[in-house]
Amino acid sequence: MSTIFTKIINGEIPCYKVAENERFFAFLDINPLTKGHTLVIPKQEIDYLFDLSDEDIAAINVFAKSVAKAIEKTIPCKRIGVAVMGMEVPHAHIHLIPINTESDMVISKPKLKLSAEEMQSIANNIQQEWIK
Repeated sequence: MSTIFTKIINGEIPCYKVAENERFFAFLDINPLTKGHTLVIPKQEIDYLFDLSDEDIAAINVFAKSVAKAIEKTIPCKRIGVAVMGMEVPHAHIHLIPINTESDMVISKPKLKLSAEEMQSIANNIQQEWIK
């Protein structure tokens, strides 16, 4: 059975896409810790990030770096925090979280509630920076 992330990649479930290439996909987290919180996933359906081949784990990190640089140009922040937890969806993923303090990455804190329009605007802005 396909994961929710595979359904997003296939266009069966809508998302706020910010970047895509032949192997990887990035989209805004719908329950963000901060504005611009993005998930980076392999298109290959694999449960655990460290089950990716060495080549793929290197490539997903290079892809995530390019997305992080686009987020930094779009969302005012000191850094892009990176988290790999992978328990909530059985599909490998990397969280890219714009942060100003370490407490911005506390996963148990209340999530932001952003309008669809704001989410789409953030996604569009990140995507434009990523394409440059």
